[in-house]
Amino acid sequence: MKSTTEKTFQTTVVARLSGEDIEHGDFITVSTELMELPSFFWCCCDSALPADEPVRLRFVPDQAGQPFKVVTVCLPFVYAKNASDKLITFDVRQQQLVRLDRKCARKVWKRLKAAVPPKTI
Repeated sequence: MKSTTEKTFQTTVVARLSGEDIEHGDFITVSTELMELPSFFWCCCDSALPADEPVRLRFVPDQAGQPFKVVTVCLPFVYAKNASDKLITFDVRQQQLVRLDRKCARKVWKRLKAAVPPKTI
């Protein structure tokens, strides 16, 4: 008996963006965030850190992968809305934004929109 498996999906990847490449209508998400902390938080470590130099940490936020639709751009700020139409402000100096594949993002966006309860007046 022969069995076959059909592959019905296509894997897509995100594209890293600089602030100048972001346009109205793009679907974006946060890839990583940069956090700066005072160096005195690391006073117990072996390396000598200057007191006036912040320690920079890059991390993956909880909202990574969440699609946002760009409303407008005024660098270094990007204004976007989520599926429930809440306006979010991103700062490209602190957040690495990536462009989502449009077809993939629209599919997820529609499902998220359907999951949002209707607004009551």
